[in-house]
Formats: sequence, C-alpha cells, structure tokens
Amino acid sequence: MEDLYDAIARLKKERNAVILAHVYQPEEIQEIADFCGDSFGLSQEAARTDADVIVFCGVRFMAETANILSPDKITLLPAPDATCRMFDDTLEARVKAVLAQHPEYKVVSYVNTPASVKALSEICCTSSNAVKVVESLPKDQELLFVPDQDLASFTAEQTHARIIPWQSACPTHFNLTVEEVEAAKKAHPGALVLMHPECRPQVRALADYVGSTTGIVKYAEQSDREEFIIATECGVLTQLAWKCPHKKFYMAGDMVCPNMKKTTLEKVKQALETLEPRVVVPEPIAEKARVALERMLAVK
Repeated sequence: MEDLYDAIARLKKERNAVILAHVYQPEEIQEIADFCGDSFGLSQEAARTDADVIVFCGVRFMAETANILSPDKITLLPAPDATCRMFDDTLEARVKAVLAQHPEYKVVSYVNTPASVKALSEICCTSSNAVKVVESLPKDQELLFVPDQDLASFTAEQTHARIIPWQSACPTHFNLTVEEVEAAKKAHPGALVLMHPECRPQVRALADYVGSTTGIVKYAEQSDREEFIIATECGVLTQLAWKCPHKKFYMAGDMVCPNMKKTTLEKVKQALETLEPRVVVPEPIAEKARVALERMLAVK
C-alpha cells in the first residue's frame, strides 16, 4: 500500500507542483518540502520555478504573497484555517480608518500582513530588511508601521525615522518573558541567545543576536560556538538540527504557534489530489500589493 510520503511525491510530480514549508512548520512537513525558509523568500523561490502548482505549508498571508508573485500558478494552502494571530480580518478596515484621519502617513507593512494591507502600503519589509527599508524613505516622513509593534520598535531603535507603531504583536514572541530568558541563560551559561525581533524590547536586550529566522540559522551555522538558546518559534529547531548537527540548541520558552502546526501530511496529499483549497488574490489588490513588494526589492 502506498504510504503518505510516496503518495505526495507521486502527486507532486503529476501536478508539476512545488512544496514550500516555512521553518515553523512541523518536521515532517519540512521533510517533504522542496524549499524551507522565511515566508517571502519561499515565494521568491516558487516564482523562479517552472511549477504549475504551489503548495504553501504555512499561514494564509504567505500563500497570498506567493500568489501575488506567481499569479499564473495555482496556489494551494493545505490548512485553510491557518491564519496569523498578529492580526484579524478587521486590520484592513482599521488601517484605512487611521489613514483617513492621517492622510500624511505612509504605510510600511511587514510581509506578515494580508494582501489587502500590502495594497495600502507605500512599501513592504521583512524582519531582515526592515531597517534598510525604513532608511530608504524620506527622514521627515511619518511612517505607520503595520502590524507588529515589536518589529517597529526594533527598527526605530536603529534608525532616526518617525515611526508610528501599530498596536499589535505576535503572541508567540510577545509572550516570551525576561524571566524565561534569564532562566535559560542560567541553565546554559555558555550558550548564546539568538532571538527574533518580534520579541519585546526588554527581552531583546538579553539577546546576543537579533534577526530573522533565516538569520538565526545562518548565525548558528557560521558561529564557532557550540550552544545556543533559541528565542523564536520552535519549528526552527528542525533546520538548526539539520544544518548544525553537532551543536546544541535550547528553547528560551514555550514558543509554539498553533496555526503553524495545522498543516499535516494528509492535508498536503488532499490538496494535491483536489487542487483545493486555492488562494487567489483579486488582481486589483494584487497589483497594488505587488508595487509595494517591488519597492522593497529595489532597496539595496
């Protein structure tokens, strides 16, 4: 009898599909992926392939970005209920309301936003290029930074920009406490703390390195140190174990994103069989969002 792994491999070939997995996904999902990484980088990888179908193992805004960059490909989201806890469906309306009151604001949107909010944006950014993106804009421009207040504060700390942070945060990172990080440092005194910028400022102050998930993995790979405390979603441990098999990694706290764990092998197989559920960004929204993404890519 054909097992799940074999069935997915067969269907992937039949559909001429590419499977993308964010590094926060379960290990078995990362194992079947053609590409693992950060959300925007994955969408770029998919756009460069000749695949007809993109299977995005992540959350909805990630699949939307893939569809924006590859409108000619079918984009599938195996876990259609995988949303982002940093915002809800009212975000677009609330951003529009703020802009109506403050038309002088320009929106800088984290790629971790819905397509509809990217379409309202002057430019997008990632956790790795937020500082460069903001520094590329006029210094006297008031910037509404959406939707993560902690990435906004991290960016503000390193620039002289006039940043108005949106009052929202990623619960997985926001809930990490100073006490948890200090306890991990005490338990592993020789370990370096590698942290995502979505953590709160007082928590970031305890880090030896702050960067994106890709940045964290690269730092661990290139460092001559052997032990690390990881302060981001626990799924990244899979990549760290694969790429640094002789090094030791310890979680700073209980950092699990429930939405990132909704993808299963069964759901991937079903998506490839049925070519559903699809994510399609309406072209008027996609066109405006694409401009904001292209502006980001132009920043060097």
